[in-house]
Amino acid sequence: MSLIVMKFGGSSVGDAERIKRVAKRVIERKKAGHGCVVVVSAMGDTTDDLIDITKQICEGSPPAREMDMLLSTGEQVSVALLSMAIHSLGEKAISYTGWQSGIYTEAVHGKARITDIQPQRVLDSVAQGNIVIVAGFQGMSIDGEITTLGRGGSDTTAVALAAAIPADLCEIYTDVDGIYSTDPRVVKVARKLKEISYDEMLELANLGAAVLHPRAVEYAKNYNVALVVRSSFTNNEGTNVKEEAVMEQGIVVRGIAFDKNVARVSILGVPEKPGQLAKVFTSLAKQQIDVDIIVQSGVISGSADFSFTTNLSDREKALNVLEQLRGEVGFREITSEVNLVKVSIVGAGMVSTPGVAATMFEVISNLGISISLVSTSEIKMSCVIDQTHLTEVVRGLHTAFGLDTEEQAVVGGPSERR
Repeated sequence: MSLIVMKFGGSSVGDAERIKRVAKRVIERKKAGHGCVVVVSAMGDTTDDLIDITKQICEGSPPAREMDMLLSTGEQVSVALLSMAIHSLGEKAISYTGWQSGIYTEAVHGKARITDIQPQRVLDSVAQGNIVIVAGFQGMSIDGEITTLGRGGSDTTAVALAAAIPADLCEIYTDVDGIYSTDPRVVKVARKLKEISYDEMLELANLGAAVLHPRAVEYAKNYNVALVVRSSFTNNEGTNVKEEAVMEQGIVVRGIAFDKNVARVSILGVPEKPGQLAKVFTSLAKQQIDVDIIVQSGVISGSADFSFTTNLSDREKALNVLEQLRGEVGFREITSEVNLVKVSIVGAGMVSTPGVAATMFEVISNLGISISLVSTSEIKMSCVIDQTHLTEVVRGLHTAFGLDTEEQAVVGGPSERR
């Protein structure tokens, strides 16, 4: 008997009818001879609703431990309801929380990373003929505390479970029928990819593509998990994510991603002496603030200006950290900028193809748009621009790199909670 892990996001289990539809789909897979482990997210907007209630109760930031206690309940509702739906259709099922499934994490609340999975209870339940339903997004620290994995955590749960079992296949069901060259809600003629490499998918995920979470792709790559992304609303074939993907003739750029969750922070007048930047970025790292693009201006009169990008949600925290360093580092001023978007092109073929950067700059220039920051690697290039120009830039790049198709993309429902 082959073993598969199936993950369904928030919109897939958003109401009773959708839960019933997922139950039927899972049962079909079992009747086809597969052992099934199903990972689900919280229903619809449950997590956002819980956060909104918290804001009404708490002034400022609530205790991180209590937030994990609260937010982990959303997935528990989903697993219980899906298990009931499967039972009502005559099949055996059992639901487990993350910690009941043997998922252990580091002792960090809100953004915990999985450290170990002991899946014997899950495997025993499958061997007894059950469809096993596991709550995504959550685990337990070694000292017995409930933790959550951050947005996109259910993807990570599914792939990590698939690696630990190990499963023959991990299927990520979402609201589009595969991975596209860009968001089909922005570009209607986006190209559906039959397959994509782990490295390309990891870059796209890190750069804002919401179909898969970066940690999930990292797990898939590190443990060589057979991964398929497909729609929970149709039976269309999905996109295979694998070690090496076949390059289409003439296609250098495989995908275009964008990230609206971007803030730019600038530190002006930093004295030029060793260790200054180390102090700044060490302090940011200690507060778990992710930093992306870093740019330094030329040194003038013994001082320099630095800019970096971070998540929009971390902007205030970053500014507070920097303000505490003002006396120690001795810089003149801190500024920040919002309403930005990072637009990125990704493709394994970029490393051996000249002129890719020139094409990207030319498209943006012809639209009369200024570029704030630029970042490059072997298989990706990113430009930070004003958010109001997002749609025209993505569409222009999509056409310029030959990614347009004649058929419109299939979008099955509202966007999944990541």
